[in-house]
Amino acid sequence: MAIRVLLADDHAIVRQGLKALLDKEGIDVVCEAADGRQAVKMVREHKPDVAVLDLAMPLLNGLDVAREILKMHARTKPMLLTMHTEDHYVLEALRAGVRGYVMKSHSREDLVRAITQVAHGEVYLSPGISEVVVQAYLNKSDYSSDPLSGRERQVLQLVAEGNTTKKVASLLGLSVKTAESHRARIMEKLDIHETAGLVRYAIRRGIIQP
Repeated sequence: MAIRVLLADDHAIVRQGLKALLDKEGIDVVCEAADGRQAVKMVREHKPDVAVLDLAMPLLNGLDVAREILKMHARTKPMLLTMHTEDHYVLEALRAGVRGYVMKSHSREDLVRAITQVAHGEVYLSPGISEVVVQAYLNKSDYSSDPLSGRERQVLQLVAEGNTTKKVASLLGLSVKTAESHRARIMEKLDIHETAGLVRYAIRRGIIQP
């Protein structure tokens, strides 16, 4: 049977190109998503074998989509398709449970190989991904861990994307008071007390892109 795939990228032209490529390889794109929240919804509804996720997506980034997928105990295996090679992105992806990390600059053969291996339960990293990072992950090195909860990361992303507290509350289905409480707790945990500092932290952790 063909491997069933979700494509999640906020650029329609990228999704269209990837779908055409995968169709030629006999890989079945069963659903698409333009943002992270839609991606989670599509996984819940369609249960694809593999979710191919962009790292930078509005409302919920690829790393947190992967975390949500794994929390659902779905059969779907998450992987990232991204332009970012920086060590901390790769390490955060491995920590989040991502099964594949593929560079957009590489060939279609790289992507097809990754999807195939991830669908069969293997881990795939594009050639050139730092061996040092992989070893650091395996050895549980002293890369700083993220102190925020999943909900706090979601609030942080929405704040860093420029949403007001009222808008954050609406998007997450929270009261304004609860959203304000999350924001205050984030600032306290990170010892950051202005929005610009939160934006810089979100960029550094790969939650949003500059």
